[in-house]
Amino acid sequence: MASGGLRYYFARLNVAEKLIAANAAIFILVGLAVVLFGVSENAVLNWVELPTEFFAFLKQPWTLVTYSFFHGGFWHLFWNMMILYFVGRIFLNLFDSQRFLNVYFLGVILGGLVFLLSYNVFPTLLDESTALIGASAGVTAVLIFICAYIPNQEVRLFGILTIKLWYIGAFFVLMDLLKIPYGGNIGGRLAHLGGALLGYVYARQLLNGRDIGEGFSNFTKGLGNLFKPLKKDPPLKTVYKKNRSKNTKSAADYDKVAHQRKVDAILDKISKSGYESLSKAEKDFLFKAGKED
Repeated sequence: MASGGLRYYFARLNVAEKLIAANAAIFILVGLAVVLFGVSENAVLNWVELPTEFFAFLKQPWTLVTYSFFHGGFWHLFWNMMILYFVGRIFLNLFDSQRFLNVYFLGVILGGLVFLLSYNVFPTLLDESTALIGASAGVTAVLIFICAYIPNQEVRLFGILTIKLWYIGAFFVLMDLLKIPYGGNIGGRLAHLGGALLGYVYARQLLNGRDIGEGFSNFTKGLGNLFKPLKKDPPLKTVYKKNRSKNTKSAADYDKVAHQRKVDAILDKISKSGYESLSKAEKDFLFKAGKED
């Protein structure tokens, strides 16, 4: 019963909350394995962290994604997941789960590549003994995407300060740039900037009508189909149907098209005038549409 209840609760979470739950679960499980079974934390991390050495990466290419599910401590995890929760709520009120995953994981991948290439291009600037873990690149990608897509949207911080999103995005990027010359987690800062670049470019391209994550969507869907069991063809049956024009569409089809057109019109209004230009009815409609996706 408890297991079934957890599965039901997990199924009801949105995609950002599922990522948060997965990261928290992995952090707890690794901690339990270290404390209760004497498993070496370094032995675990050696299999999942993104190394600086290029040939070591070629032996473990999965680390370009797996590094993002492991964190270096509670506060590292806490702040990443806290930011992901809040920006995820804004993102999923505008777009569906697949686009969220596109931005998040493309940010993880580009952040990891920037980290890896930097250590091989500028080896004298960086500590060669380090490795990359943490979801920061993906979280930053989602944050900067939102800040670039609706830059003039105002949000309230700590219940007292109202600020435009682009100020928040600029602050995070500027902090990473300023901290690089002073050393300390330089690789992580570069990974953040890689994620930020992905989020910004993705948002600006989307505003121009081009979804740069479409190829990634197709790849992940194709990968998922490889693990689905093949369906057997049902036995052939003779069915007599009334003649029907090929161009005939059901009422549900028309409703779906009309619904999508309304969503697109609202998103276009946001891109031109900001989220606050929406009426209460439009905001409610967009919120419900995000929940349905």
